[in-house]
Amino acid sequence: MGELPHLTMAVFDSSRDSWEGPVDLSRRPEDVLPDTPSQGGAGADDTVYFLSKSGDVVATNMQRSASKQYSSVVAPSDRDDDGHTVAYFLSHSGTVVACDTARRTFAELPRILPVYFEYSIDVVACNGAAYAVVLAEYLDTASLRVWEFAGGAWRQVGAMPPAMSHAFYGRKADINCVGHGDRLMVCVSSGDGEANGCFMCDVSSNQWEELPKCVNGDGDVNEFLAAFSFEPRLEIAV
Repeated sequence: MGELPHLTMAVFDSSRDSWEGPVDLSRRPEDVLPDTPSQGGAGADDTVYFLSKSGDVVATNMQRSASKQYSSVVAPSDRDDDGHTVAYFLSHSGTVVACDTARRTFAELPRILPVYFEYSIDVVACNGAAYAVVLAEYLDTASLRVWEFAGGAWRQVGAMPPAMSHAFYGRKADINCVGHGDRLMVCVSSGDGEANGCFMCDVSSNQWEELPKCVNGDGDVNEFLAAFSFEPRLEIAV
């Protein structure tokens, strides 16, 4: 809860059916990584203004979907010795923040793209690992890539085939994602409705496929889709 760098955490105790009082989160000192010029120059979560390709003034604290600030996933820590759980979420400027729920610390991870890039981003968890999925435009085309943060830096672990992602170019498309097992599902929604679709990716093999269009009761293609996953379970009390 709160705004960077003043974050707090509240825990719900199901055995007591009540919330514990909020506790302050502190920034991990060893993970303070100021943005380098190649990452955009603006340190931390400062707001920077730039001109988009269409000539509009864009602020880095503006997202194509404001609700993305509430996107979050939980995954085990990448530190070998602690076994703690880490919650990943997006700041209002689109950077990824990692919160160690056991140590009650947080770290704002480096930007994946320079600050002046327009892009849509979401966080997703697959098979115990957290990823960032980024849809961006560059050199007259669009790309959709999957990134993992490890060893203090982002590394690309997957990318949609260019022939498939090019359809999003110039559409101001937004993405929302969900993961389960080795797969992640990406739902793409564009402002003009011309580039909507759902795609499945096998992260381990980087195999992508487009799913059939989802239509409503009138047979029209839905303009917006939000993804979620669940694992069916059958429980019998004996």
